[in-house]
Amino acid sequence: MFTRRYTSKYGPGRSCLGYFLIAIFVMALPQLTLGEMDDASSSSEGSAALGQLGSIEFPASGSREAHPHFLRGVAALHSFWYEEAIEAFRRATTIDPNFVMGYWGEAMANNHPVWQEENVEAARAALGKVSNTASATVRERQYLQAVNTLFGEGDKFARDQAYAARMESLASEYPEDLEATCFYALSLLGLAIHYDEEPYLQEKYRVQAGALALGVYGVNPNHPCAAHYTIHAFDDPIHAILALPQARRYAKIAPEAHHAQHMPAHIFVQLGMWDQAAASNKAGWKTSQAWVKDKQLPLSLQDYHSLYWLQYAYLQQGRYNAAAALILEKQQDMAQSSSGQQTQVLGYDRKVNRNYDQMVAAFIIETERWELADQAWNVNDYRFGDESPSMSVYIREFAQSMSTLRNQSVAHRVHPGLASPVPEPSTQSTEPVTAQIWKLQIAALKHLINGDHSQALRMLDQATALEESLPPPSGPPDLIKPTHELYGEILLGIDRPKEAQEQFERSLLWHPNRARSLLGLARAAAQLGHIQATRQAYSNFLNIWNQADSDLPEVNEARQFIQQAVQQ
Repeated sequence: MFTRRYTSKYGPGRSCLGYFLIAIFVMALPQLTLGEMDDASSSSEGSAALGQLGSIEFPASGSREAHPHFLRGVAALHSFWYEEAIEAFRRATTIDPNFVMGYWGEAMANNHPVWQEENVEAARAALGKVSNTASATVRERQYLQAVNTLFGEGDKFARDQAYAARMESLASEYPEDLEATCFYALSLLGLAIHYDEEPYLQEKYRVQAGALALGVYGVNPNHPCAAHYTIHAFDDPIHAILALPQARRYAKIAPEAHHAQHMPAHIFVQLGMWDQAAASNKAGWKTSQAWVKDKQLPLSLQDYHSLYWLQYAYLQQGRYNAAAALILEKQQDMAQSSSGQQTQVLGYDRKVNRNYDQMVAAFIIETERWELADQAWNVNDYRFGDESPSMSVYIREFAQSMSTLRNQSVAHRVHPGLASPVPEPSTQSTEPVTAQIWKLQIAALKHLINGDHSQALRMLDQATALEESLPPPSGPPDLIKPTHELYGEILLGIDRPKEAQEQFERSLLWHPNRARSLLGLARAAAQLGHIQATRQAYSNFLNIWNQADSDLPEVNEARQFIQQAVQQ
């Protein structure tokens, strides 16, 4: 089957493949049941050990005392709580050294497919503890064969492909085994990561994974994999609506896991549901803080990913003071931990300063407080830009250019013939696409300062084309400033509101209910004299900013227009 991928005005470079495949795969799913399997004792008596991590059944050979810890490990694994999973699996194998599936679980916890991380050495060490599989069932041996394939010889891509094939076979042979279906779905999500430059295949694997997870959800809606993997599978602006029921449920399924508290925000952000996104990320951040404090772990294990997403949600709500407070909280942690404290967790580096550059950059861009870019954002031995050098250069040049444009009156604009020439951006195909786009954005602003509108728009045309070649956005924009939004703002500034309106609409397809794009849409409609459309856009903006800081001029701008429109 061939599916044409296209970029239309109705969607950000996506095809209708997703909806078609979901229907096909859901209809083709095996009849999943919770019936007894023929190879091990029931796990029901161990369900209490799961804590608040969901509901699963996973029969495994071994002592009844070890089995509850094994179940907790599997449940933690499904919520990507890898530290807790390893701890639980090791409890199981300490109680029963012949509990072979405990070693399987410990190995699995060293593969983080969605995060593109793995610790092959640690996984092989765990599997090396399996001394005797005589007591293992045929099914359990198939699980062990699959994980040995995952951590066998060859490059990561080849191993991921071979592992997915084994899990497909296992899930097909044991349709009543929800765990086989779950781990098959996860293997497909892992495969999809490899296909950033082949969107058809990436979408195919993600949608397959989503269909499998939805099948599990239909049988056991309290299974952590069911909600979690559905959210990951449909984490893009087009498909996100399909995972909204799971997003609303997942945090309740596994309230103990900080990642489960955060994950619903992936769907809420895609749908522009900022109140819900803020609540999810706040819960994820606070839950991680409580876990670190309770177990006396390093601060670097706190969920700074949720903290950054929380700040982004606050910025979209116009809660700039609250967003600034989160930067201060981050700086305090960095100061307390010598800023760059690096902790080895399961073989991976975890730094206290991670996401700091993004938090600073997002705050400057969203608030348009350009003067802040010149401040020293350094903390102890960490300098703003150490983590993302190209981002810090971009933010400073962007802010400087925007400040110049703000202060440059129309009467004193530089004549194109007298301006200093702007060199062609030295973008190279070997550098990240985001870095290429940043250079084009900066070049566009410099051309605009020089009064050369045609060259500015040429740069933006190239930048938007590059941006649309990227995979669908997930969470706060990697670019910090979406190019379609910038394009619309520049078009407004040169009195081309109709084209600006189209750019803002395009931006909102990629980033629904993004505040600056909604505001730009209202301003474009106002310039066009479309009173009703302007009123609607400003009303939508104020709905998003219902908790905004009261002193922000954008709030007064929107309210004044609506009030005047009512009076007319």
